Amino acid sequence: MPIDKYRILPMQEKDLPEVLEIERQSYPHPWTADHFQQEFDNPIAGVEVVWAGEQLAGYLCYWLIVGELQILNIAIAPSFRRQGIAGQLLKHVFAICAEDGLDRAWLEVRTSNASAIALYQQQGFVADTVRAGYYRDGEDALLMVRDFDNA
Repeated sequence: MPIDKYRILPMQEKDLPEVLEIERQSYPHPWTADHFQQEFDNPIAGVEVVWAGEQLAGYLCYWLIVGELQILNIAIAPSFRRQGIAGQLLKHVFAICAEDGLDRAWLEVRTSNASAIALYQQQGFVADTVRAGYYRDGEDALLMVRDFDNA
């Protein structure tokens, strides 16, 4: 399905069951419904979902605090991976946050997740530092950052 066939919208509570299914398919220690509910209740948080027709293809959860964007969680349903959706979600969130003075974005990614690291590099992120033992299973995280030129 061409990328222009996708719709990106703010997540609604009715989307939660499908989001949780993608979350379970994507992570060894998935977020719970309570995690997502906390983001609904958080005034600095946003969750964007991408739809392919009537199917939820993925989502991105973020915080924006005084021009600094933190990507908390991004996942694409297995049947929609490697189609450019994650990159489009990131660009969409950058555009939303640019309206509120986006200066910098950052995220953590598993050091073993080469495909995600490549995606983030394509989106202008660079490796900053390694956070040893960051994940529950002891794996290290790579902190990646992207600065935005707002001059």
